[in-house]
Amino acid sequence: MIPKIIAHRGASGDAPENTMAAFQLALSQHADGIELDVMLSKERELAVIHDDTVDRTTNGSGRVRDMTLEELKSLDAGEGQTIPTLAEVLAQFGGKCLINIELKNYSSIFDSLPIKVADLVKSLGLSDSVIISSFNPFNLPRFHRRLPEVDLGLITLPQKDSLWLWRLFRYDALHPYYSDVDHELVAKLHAKNKQVNVWTVDEPQEIQRLGTLNVDSIITNYPQRARESLESISS
Repeated sequence: MIPKIIAHRGASGDAPENTMAAFQLALSQHADGIELDVMLSKERELAVIHDDTVDRTTNGSGRVRDMTLEELKSLDAGEGQTIPTLAEVLAQFGGKCLINIELKNYSSIFDSLPIKVADLVKSLGLSDSVIISSFNPFNLPRFHRRLPEVDLGLITLPQKDSLWLWRLFRYDALHPYYSDVDHELVAKLHAKNKQVNVWTVDEPQEIQRLGTLNVDSIITNYPQRARESLESISS
């Protein structure tokens, strides 16, 4: 089994992260899917951005939750790109590839983010095109109650892939840190009919190691490099 290649924040090694340009480049580089981050703006709109603030990824400053969508849209996210909404990304790329949506409400863990994302995915008829993931396990049942047919991914921090706590939550895929992944972990999860989608891997040797372990997906900043590394295993 050749793992799927999921472009981390798009092809973020070669284009501004979480922008339409990065997502389009990912598909041009033969990624099987894209990964993106979503959080709420001041007026509860779904903005695609990774950090709690805009400081690192744009020419602006301030917390995302304190800025309106119009204010967010006015910023330069790199190379003339702007911060997209989740609706814009799904309209452009939904149905063309797998879209891994990470729910980023880590500073407000019980806000309306999972509900709003579920309602948007449902309204666009894209349940088969997305997987919902989060480090916040409480997001998963809240989303599932709204849209039960969508796969759920539980993201785990380094050395936290086997915590007993995860047994309390339903999920379809574990998203472990790459150094935690070995044959035993993959076999255990596959025996439970769970996927193993590994983050975030850029080194060719590590990509090849994970490929031989039969993980389901590799999340990477460089999808073209990952594709070449996996193809070299079978050549």
